[in-house]
Amino acid sequence: MTKPVINIDDVPLNEFGNGKSYVARLGRIGPAMGSKGIGCLLTVVPPGKKAFPFHNHHIMNELFVIIDGQGEYRFGDETYPVKKGDVCAAPPGGPEVAHQLVNTGDADLRYLGISDTPREDAEVVEYPDSDKFMVMSRSEGGGPMNAKFRVMGRDRPSLDYWDGEE
Repeated sequence: MTKPVINIDDVPLNEFGNGKSYVARLGRIGPAMGSKGIGCLLTVVPPGKKAFPFHNHHIMNELFVIIDGQGEYRFGDETYPVKKGDVCAAPPGGPEVAHQLVNTGDADLRYLGISDTPREDAEVVEYPDSDKFMVMSRSEGGGPMNAKFRVMGRDRPSLDYWDGEE
């Protein structure tokens, strides 16, 4: 049986990011402890960087617990300073609840991302800054890159329901 206790300093971290702006180390905590039905991701972001694009979830509730460092929390049209001990809400919804943490300090920003929806479930995510969306499901590996079904696109006129059926 998996040990139900882990220290965040012992969570294995994997490199993640893209280009110069998105740099982070991520560690999935829930699976390491045998937890099911709730997600917990340790995220470590170096100064001046961010882990993820500005986005909103249609289904998943998230909250972020700042463990160390300081930064800014973009939420909808507002930006809030955050520091060690702060907790940030990220409820599901439209672009009005889009969110992103940015490290504005001179040391690593470390935070826990806690979510109520396992990554195996279906999810729709919007990216307001780049006018993209993602639909995904069956992500046994714990993220969109591992989803068995994933579609990334841009908002355009939708097809008719019956398009291509006859």
